[in-house]
Amino acid sequence: MKAIRVHEFGGPEVLKLEDVPSPQVREGQVLVRIRAIGVNPADTYIRAGRYAVRPTLPYTPGMDAGGTVDSVGSGVTRVKVGDRVYVAGSLTGVYAELALCSQDQVWRLPDNISFEEGAAVHVPYATAYRALFQKAFARPGEAVLVHGASGGVGVAAVQLARAAGLLVIGTAGTETGAKLVIEQGAHHCFNHHSADYLDQITAVTGGRGVNVTLEMLANVNLAKDLGLMAPGGRIVVIGSRGTIEIDPRMAMSRDATVIGMALLNAPDADRFAIHSALVAGLESGILRPVVGRRLQLSEAARAHEAVLEPGAHGKIVLTV
Repeated sequence: MKAIRVHEFGGPEVLKLEDVPSPQVREGQVLVRIRAIGVNPADTYIRAGRYAVRPTLPYTPGMDAGGTVDSVGSGVTRVKVGDRVYVAGSLTGVYAELALCSQDQVWRLPDNISFEEGAAVHVPYATAYRALFQKAFARPGEAVLVHGASGGVGVAAVQLARAAGLLVIGTAGTETGAKLVIEQGAHHCFNHHSADYLDQITAVTGGRGVNVTLEMLANVNLAKDLGLMAPGGRIVVIGSRGTIEIDPRMAMSRDATVIGMALLNAPDADRFAIHSALVAGLESGILRPVVGRRLQLSEAARAHEAVLEPGAHGKIVLTV
C-alpha cells in the first residue's frame, strides 16, 4: 500500500510517499480503508519533533480519517466489514491507504456525512467538545468567545456552542472567515485585526464580559482574553506557539481560571462520552464539518505548510 513515512524529524520535506506492507488485523483490531485524511496543526508539531510525545521513527502521521472497514479481528463487535467509519486515532497512522485501529478508535459515520467530512471530525470536534463541556463546563445562556473561529476547531466549537444555547462570539482574520463563522451559527464575529474588536466583544455581552473563551493562539491573545473575562470566567488554552507575559492580577480581580488542555490527555471514559455525543450530533445534522481545502495524499508536505498559514477556512483534507 501507499503511505506517507517520516524517517527523521524536520520540515514538511521529510514527508515521503512510499510503498509499505499492508497491516494485518489481530484480536480487537480493525483495518480501515482510508478515503480521506484530516490534517491538524498537531501533525506538523509531531513531524518537527516539537510535540510532547515523539513517535518512534520511522512512522506514518495522522490521527483523523474517514473510510470503510476493510477487515476485523476476533472479538470486534462494534463494527463490521463494509461499515462507513471515522477514525479517532490509530495504531499505524492514517496518512495511508490502510490504517490499523483498535475497535475503540473507530466510530460509525452516518450516511449523511461524506468521508471528507468524516476526516474532519476527530481532533476538531473532540477538542471543541472537551474544551467547552468537560473543561469549561459551559452552560446555556453564557457567552462564549471562540478566539480564532474559522479553522477546524473553531467551526466545531461554534456549532457545538450554538446548539447548547450559548451566546456565541467568534473572531476571524478575514472577511471570508468571518462570513463562514456566522454561517456556522455564531451570533457575532469580529475581525481580530481591527483595533477596537475587544471593545466590540465587550459591548455585545452588555458589558458583562465573556464567561468562556476557547483560545487557539495563547501566546498572542491570552492577556487580551483575561481583560474580556466576566467574573468567574474560564479560558481554555487549546493552542499556543510560544510564550507570553501576563498580569496575574487580571485573573485575580475576576476570579478567572486559565485551563490548559490537550486531547491526548483525555481518559477513556471522557473519550467515549465525547464521541457518543458527536455521533448523535452528526446523525441529527446539528454538526456538519466544513472542508475548506482538498489535496492529494502525495501533497502532504504542502498540506503541512497550509495548515499553519493564517486565514484558516475550515479543515484541510487529503484524499486517497
